Amino acid sequence: MSPPDSGATPGPGLLGTRLQHLLDLLDADVAAGYTDLGLDGFRPRFTPLVRILAATGPGPIRDLAEAVGVTHSAASQTVAQMAKQGLVTLTPGSDARQRIVRLTPLAESLLPKLETEWAATTAAAATFEAELSYPLSRLLDEALEALRRRPLRQRIADSQGGGCS
Repeated sequence: MSPPDSGATPGPGLLGTRLQHLLDLLDADVAAGYTDLGLDGFRPRFTPLVRILAATGPGPIRDLAEAVGVTHSAASQTVAQMAKQGLVTLTPGSDARQRIVRLTPLAESLLPKLETEWAATTAAAATFEAELSYPLSRLLDEALEALRRRPLRQRIADSQGGGCS
């Protein structure tokens, strides 16, 4: 049975579900690539943080979150997962609330394989985008900027006839 608002092509009512499905498909294929390289258990969300730490050296979670473009909470959760796998260590920063993230020798030993995977994934993403009528990366940038200007919560409240306070 189809949802009431669905037609031949799902509309914006299923946007979040469809975005999650797309992300799940992309994430699973990248994770399979890591497994093919012998990096079982290495998660795609680790790579951007590893690359930043390799390029810039140790840094606070807040800076890593900003560099990757995720929330502090998301970066903190990812760093905690990486620490459990022995990829990073955490040390106190100059502020009691700040934690400095540092790659471990294990993570540093993975860098050549990760760079190989990164290059292959970047090339694959380019061929994927070439098949689309509009580059997904550009659309994502536009969508994120639109939500920075006016969050979805405000848009929902406005569509209900109320304002978001």
